[in-house]
Order: sequence, then structure tokens, then C-alpha cells
Amino acid sequence: MLSFCQSPDTSDNVTGTTDSLHLASTDSVDQATGLIIDKSLPLVVGNCTGCHSAQLITQNRATREGWKSMIVWMQETQKLWDLGENEEAILDYLSTHYAPEQEGRRENLQNIQWYDLK
Repeated sequence: MLSFCQSPDTSDNVTGTTDSLHLASTDSVDQATGLIIDKSLPLVVGNCTGCHSAQLITQNRATREGWKSMIVWMQETQKLWDLGENEEAILDYLSTHYAPEQEGRRENLQNIQWYDLK
């Protein structure tokens, strides 16, 4: 549930390094959040997990446009602050690490000879 978002204490620019995160991880996943570690992780943690669990990120997949629409929705309905210049880095992070996967449904069957059940 997304609600009660407040701007971070450090103004709109949440910065940091991965030093401040729990880096004792395996497979490049931060053990504290479950998010994939890269240079933009502190921005994502600082701007996203203050309002909702990191699991809300890891359970979703979207294109860059899809993530952008979710951010806009949070700004319009959940009081998410303007991400400012951090938005591009956050969108890069989300669309790179949590992009849609190609797995899923098989292709439609082709050349099927249907018959009536008797």
C-alpha cells in the first residue's frame, strides 16, 4: 500500500554511495532490501523505500515508460515528491534491472485441425 509519503529530510536530492547500504550480499543483491546493487541503488532506496517496501519494486516488471507512469501515479495520488534530476537515474535503474521478462506464455498454436467432440 502506498501512502503517507513525505519528502526525505535531505531535500529532493537523495544521494549516497553503496557504502551506506548493506553490501554483504550474494549475486549482487542487497540483502537488506532485495534490490540489485548498482550505482543508483542509493537513489532508489532513498526515494522509493521510504514510502513502500522494496518488494513492491522486485515483484513488478515494466518498461521505462511503465515505471514512469507508476512514478507519475504515485506523485498524483500518493504524495510522492518531484524526483528532480534523480528521476532519470531511478528510471534507468528500474528499467534495467526490473524490465519485462520474455518468459511467459508460449506462442499461439498454428495450423490446428479442430474437431467436434461427440
